Amino acid sequence: MVDEKQVAINAIKKKLLGKKLRYKDIYAIMDQIVQKKFGDVLTTYFAASGYSKGFSADELYYLTKAMVETGEKLSFEGIVADKHSIGGVPGTRTTPIVVSIVAAAGFKIPKSSSRAITTPDGTADDMEVLAPVNFSKEKIYEIVGKTNGCIVWGGSFNLAPADDIIIQVEKPLMFESFDKVLVSIMAKKIAFGSNHVVIDIPWGKSVKVNSLEDAQELAKKFVTLAKKFNIKLRALVHRTEEPAGKGIGPALEIRESLRVLQQKVNRPLDLEVRSINLASNLLELCLEDSPSQKQEEIKKTYGNAYAWAMHILRTGLAFKKFQEIIEAQGGNPKIDSEELNLGEYSFIERADEEGTVKELNSKNITIVAKVLGAPKQKGSGIYFHRKIGDKIQKGDALYTLFSENVYNLKEGKESLLNFPIIRF
Repeated sequence: MVDEKQVAINAIKKKLLGKKLRYKDIYAIMDQIVQKKFGDVLTTYFAASGYSKGFSADELYYLTKAMVETGEKLSFEGIVADKHSIGGVPGTRTTPIVVSIVAAAGFKIPKSSSRAITTPDGTADDMEVLAPVNFSKEKIYEIVGKTNGCIVWGGSFNLAPADDIIIQVEKPLMFESFDKVLVSIMAKKIAFGSNHVVIDIPWGKSVKVNSLEDAQELAKKFVTLAKKFNIKLRALVHRTEEPAGKGIGPALEIRESLRVLQQKVNRPLDLEVRSINLASNLLELCLEDSPSQKQEEIKKTYGNAYAWAMHILRTGLAFKKFQEIIEAQGGNPKIDSEELNLGEYSFIERADEEGTVKELNSKNITIVAKVLGAPKQKGSGIYFHRKIGDKIQKGDALYTLFSENVYNLKEGKESLLNFPIIRF
């Protein structure tokens, strides 16, 4: 009888030496990780081997397939939409807005979201401010059946479980290889039954992907891998030098999303534009495989998918849909953006001279927000009063630090000396 653990260990040795792995090698590794027979040390060796050596196109396919096959899967009929960002940019909480628009348009969009990995909070951490995110398969089917959408944590019911275990060993170093990002996202899309997907790939000096070339290469890999699983996918590459929206941390970020959905006067317009762009691209993908009558109706009524998405947001249909999703997930649908609880301890940093904001450092923002207590402390984080290009007068508020703990606030203020988050 073959010793699966030894097969898996030998496969890791091969990968560390730069050799290519077969499907049975990778399946053995994923199976041992899922069954918790590896432990953190061997799992870390595997994660490190992928980071240093990378994976071939075949290995990426095998790894994605094995992650899916060693966990639970969902299955929905017809067009199943999804949107995902590769992460690495604090803030920019587009998911609640995109899910609400697409679900209101009549398409199914069961969203499996992650918790914090390389940023102060993940979408699941933020949604948890408004409603539970841990559900069984049966409950997810029920929620999507009622509302067309959901925003849940994929780790709550054994969805690509090997990925969540690998993420935990990567956390201390705060890195993921690009190949690991690709596989992690695609495995969860496939396991959730998605077949029409838009991937958001930001790049910039202080985010996960630093160059346009790397972003374009990653986009190609997403499209290639998606085709192998018969998924229609569009990867959107864009330069990002600062968060979209002004809030960093669970309550602060979901407040920004709610302001857009509620069309408040103080809503962040950059977050609105980014969200509509993602939603309209996803609607276009879905319309391509919709009945011709539906395509003609949308073209005649709105002209294009962008105008359709804009209509759904501006008329309040998206916010109404989000309220339905919140209620279906066990939260209070009568929520208002200005009623969310922020950390009771705060500090306002003011400008000591006039100037123009030149940089918001995403890596340092992440570090400081985590020191303040995010994501476990839902009300902790940073709110920027000024962003890149804004003129500043002496005494103007630059940003406010929030924390639920006076000790964390003190540590957060002190960390700014080594990790400055704004430059002007």
